[in-house]
Amino acid sequence: MGERVWALIGAVGLASPLVVASGLEADAAGMGTHTQLGMPPCGWIVAYGRPCPTCGMTTAFTHAAHGEFVSAATAQPGGLLLAVLAAAGFWVCLHTAVTGSRAVWVTLRAVTPWRAGWMVAALGAAWAYKWWTYRSA
Repeated sequence: MGERVWALIGAVGLASPLVVASGLEADAAGMGTHTQLGMPPCGWIVAYGRPCPTCGMTTAFTHAAHGEFVSAATAQPGGLLLAVLAAAGFWVCLHTAVTGSRAVWVTLRAVTPWRAGWMVAALGAAWAYKWWTYRSA
């Protein structure tokens, strides 16, 4: 398959969670929005009484999709970070798909192990934030 087709597939894949999130209503508790998709409550909270690493991600994506960035950061800072990266990646992929530019490949080359490590650390810090701010119902 050509590079433009792969870029278009990437654009669709990156836009999909934001499109789905735009049709949801963010849960006021800062997590639990995913249950609107027919998913069960977080298994970690049920089993251990503490949030999992992805608790609040759907809520953060939903807030971000509605332009509510402060609320997204409050719900799950890592979710806001991923939502912003997904939106930016969508535009880079769409630009590549439409114009044939090398923007996707230049962007992917910028993802070094060092930068990926910082991303993992940021997501870990976001989980720690969620753990610290969690209030059981």
